[in-house]
Amino acid sequence: MTAGVTSRAGWLGRMQAGLRKSTERLGENLALLVGGGRIEEADLEQVEDALIAADLGPSVAARIVARLGEMRMSGPVDIAHVRAAAAEEIEAILAPLARPLLVTAFPRPHVILVVGVNGTGKTTSIAKLAHLFQEEDYAVILAAGDTFRAAAVEQLRVWAERLDVPLVSGRIGCDAAGLAHDAVTQSWQSGRDVLLVDTAGRLQNKTALMDELAKVKRVLGRHHPGAPHDVVLVLDATTGQNALSQIEVFREVAGVTGIVMTKLDGTARGGVLVAAAERFGLPVHAIGVGEQLGDLRPFNPRAFARALAGVED
Repeated sequence: MTAGVTSRAGWLGRMQAGLRKSTERLGENLALLVGGGRIEEADLEQVEDALIAADLGPSVAARIVARLGEMRMSGPVDIAHVRAAAAEEIEAILAPLARPLLVTAFPRPHVILVVGVNGTGKTTSIAKLAHLFQEEDYAVILAAGDTFRAAAVEQLRVWAERLDVPLVSGRIGCDAAGLAHDAVTQSWQSGRDVLLVDTAGRLQNKTALMDELAKVKRVLGRHHPGAPHDVVLVLDATTGQNALSQIEVFREVAGVTGIVMTKLDGTARGGVLVAAAERFGLPVHAIGVGEQLGDLRPFNPRAFARALAGVED
């Protein structure tokens, strides 16, 4: 999943604007604690607190502060140095995990199971991912596996019509695993390259729903060897540290292979993506900073790190 030079430049601006709340939160926390001047060794604990308050997490904050301690040996350190050190450490954490979704399955289709709790923007993210694959000339098909909510099926139907792609759906309350099987069959018959399977929003404390999700995964694998080829967890950045517990649960139940983070433009908690990456080491496929189809793009760790830390190129 790639984009042209022009679209990348436009996306970079949208991402920087979308992360502004998170950037300002980090800067304000630092300014309140240590001011704008030189940071002494006694200030480093307060800097660590500010980084944790920006949702970067204790482990990432400790890494950045350790880096600052090393920098102090070579000369004065101020907030500009903090931002630069933060950007470099964040990039070092994220760079190995930036992996676009690739269509590798043979025979086709490449099956992507999309999971997450209610309200994360999962269904919209499926449409945006489909759009990215279309930009690469892949033929896409969607499956409305959220069989509990008529509104979810209708939402995906609207997106399918807008994208001009087929949609496999069933009656409300039908067996989601059976629908997934039908979707694989129709994908084969229609020669589609990518099958994106929506699922119902799973509440972490609902064992029955989580068991059903595991069943969908088993059925996909039974009827198409290797499927699902990706299990993508959609996370809402506005939930902050709660995203970490969601990863824990879905990784155990569904075997999550990568994440997409949405709504980075609506929160000051963008640092949670870094905390999640450092803790779980899951690939980050894409991030979203808006509602339009083009507002979800493959993850660029350097651009994200520098935008989050407030370092201008």
